[in-house]
Amino acid sequence: MNFETGKTYTTRSIVNSDTTISVTVLRRTAKTIYVKGDALTKQALRVWQYDGVEQVAPWGKYSMSPVISAN
Repeated sequence: MNFETGKTYTTRSIVNSDTTISVTVLRRTAKTIYVKGDALTKQALRVWQYDGVEQVAPWGKYSMSPVISAN
């Protein structure tokens, strides 16, 4: 499953389930999606695959970082 241009993807924070993180995909390449969203540190996010589903870490990678999946 891949990220699609124009769609919005959302996840919840591991630390606080009331906090949602959303990104809207503006454009993409094979390995990068360009997004807009609330409180992002970067607008270009590297994509990786896990179990056949694309994923990104909108706030960077650390132990409790949120991960947004394409499914």
